[in-house]
Amino acid sequence: MSLKWSACWVALGQLLCSCALALKGGMLFPKESPSRELKALDGLWHFRADLSNNRLQGFEQQWYRQPLRESGPVLDMPVPSSFNDITQEAALRDFIGWVWYEREAILPRRWTQDTDMRVVLRINSAHYYAVVWVNGIHVVEHEGGHLPFEADISKLVQSGPLTTCRITIAINNTLTPHTLPPGTIVYKTDTYMYPKGYFVQDTSFDFFNYAGLHRSVVLYTTPTTYIDDITVITNVEQDIGLVTYWISVQGSEHFQLEVQLLDEGGKVVAHGTGNQGQLQVPSANLWWPYLMHEHPAYMYSLEVKVTTTESVTDYYTLPIGIRTVAVTKSKFLINGKPFYFQGVNKHEDSDIRGKGFDWPLLVKDFNLLRWLGANSFRTSHYPYSEEVLQLCDRYGIVVIDECPGVGIVLPQSFGNESLRHHLEVMEELVRRDKNHPAVVMWSVANEPSSALKPAAYYFKTLITHTKALDLTRPVTFVSNAKYDADLGAPYVDVICVNSYFSWYHDYGHLEVIQPQLNSQFENWYKTHQKPIIQSEYGADAIPGIHEDPPRMFSEEYQKAVLENYHSVLDQKRKEYVVGELIWNFADFMTNQSPLRVIGNKKGIFTRQRQPKTSAFILRERYWRIANETGGHGSGPRTQCFGSRPFTF
Repeated sequence: MSLKWSACWVALGQLLCSCALALKGGMLFPKESPSRELKALDGLWHFRADLSNNRLQGFEQQWYRQPLRESGPVLDMPVPSSFNDITQEAALRDFIGWVWYEREAILPRRWTQDTDMRVVLRINSAHYYAVVWVNGIHVVEHEGGHLPFEADISKLVQSGPLTTCRITIAINNTLTPHTLPPGTIVYKTDTYMYPKGYFVQDTSFDFFNYAGLHRSVVLYTTPTTYIDDITVITNVEQDIGLVTYWISVQGSEHFQLEVQLLDEGGKVVAHGTGNQGQLQVPSANLWWPYLMHEHPAYMYSLEVKVTTTESVTDYYTLPIGIRTVAVTKSKFLINGKPFYFQGVNKHEDSDIRGKGFDWPLLVKDFNLLRWLGANSFRTSHYPYSEEVLQLCDRYGIVVIDECPGVGIVLPQSFGNESLRHHLEVMEELVRRDKNHPAVVMWSVANEPSSALKPAAYYFKTLITHTKALDLTRPVTFVSNAKYDADLGAPYVDVICVNSYFSWYHDYGHLEVIQPQLNSQFENWYKTHQKPIIQSEYGADAIPGIHEDPPRMFSEEYQKAVLENYHSVLDQKRKEYVVGELIWNFADFMTNQSPLRVIGNKKGIFTRQRQPKTSAFILRERYWRIANETGGHGSGPRTQCFGSRPFTF
């Protein structure tokens, strides 16, 4: 890309930052700085499920107006966590409706007295619909369970002598045909079979619908004139790294803005002024994926400083990586070189915590990914925590960032109401994750009914909108439709296909895998002429079950399925297949079903992160591919965990 073309990014700043985004305000990750303070509210919260028949007693009795314990019994509930597996009550594990959380926070005195300071309440994840009050005053509502939202509560906490604030959050996990993910409430009206008013939540996705405050709730401060948002696009011209930036400042129109870029050693390598511009970095260190370069995941720090005429100053530091992404007819390119996704699909899922964020589990998972030789994963089937993406940036693990568009199978889920919400979710996702170098592609859905007639308009609109939000990344969705019936496939940049040959059909017939998989690839490529990722494949394996010859649910059968897929993938990756993502990294919980033995067992690791036989098969394969393609690992005995500390 020429320097002339690179300069066009500056001119496109207003288009990129405002034209497509209907959302107001940025969503920078909250962190401490010389001008910002942070108070995490992790720990025990008061909790109650609304067990009334209509689930509305909490609103009818206005539980938010006084401490929750005064309106009835409460439980201690850890945050972050899902509420489902914390108690011994099956009724709470499977509860559908409103639950209530409450916590009193003690505020530093300066927060309540300094009117030149903003105090912001941020909820990083509340599944699914949330209503929030502070001291009994409604402050914000949010739809969607995996993305952050926040409210400026300065006026509420700076209006009197109080040094505490009572935060009440009501959360409803009910899914409808128009939510993401969709679902339906089914009322069982046969009084001979079911109690009066009995209902169940019906979904078309294969993971447990955990609910609650899954990530941290925090309070943070900024000056009243503050850095609201930062957008960064990087490019490379010869050995010059180009960092184009746009910065939004709120609270005043009279300010000075300084920007400097620091390398990993803390040396300033470029600087600029003004709220938009381009920094040039001679001999730039590029951000490379894990095993693709001997120094992967190089990160710079973009330091932003805003000063007003009243000498109020705000500081924010954004980690960035300089890299490019491109797609050709048969290749996926990172920094101009072919990249092969050798990775996994994951879930945010673990014993007891459900989908609750947990640092030890996260670090364990990244150590296993690196031990495996995996260089990528998809955030199946929803956005993961921001801390996950920060580790991906630091370790060089490439991400296909997926929204919660899973289970879109009903015709009514393709209507205008669903589309409107889906567009908003993509705006929230891009706003949050746009600056992560590890994120190389957006996925707008998983296994939708894309052969339905409305799917053509739906996905054309959705993908066009997502590309308007981000001009730099390809867009896909993950299909299990037939190659000649998928009405959304013409609009994606990369074909992602899920298939489970010899598992969900032709049960036990391992001999059909290779011919069926070969036909799958040839038909998709001949029809669409785009690079292909085998985005899911696998088989359930119950740990410790062994059968020879292989039988379904044994570790040997899972191993045989993988080996048959790998035989075809080894041929097609020489042509137009650009990746393979095993389903799944680890076993995970699902709804109860005759097809599921306490969850989905397609993991190559157990839910407790212990390897099955297939983990060793995949490890040997991934390290072999890395070495064949010029990766900088030294084989599966290498444990390259890096020396950089976690600094966010």
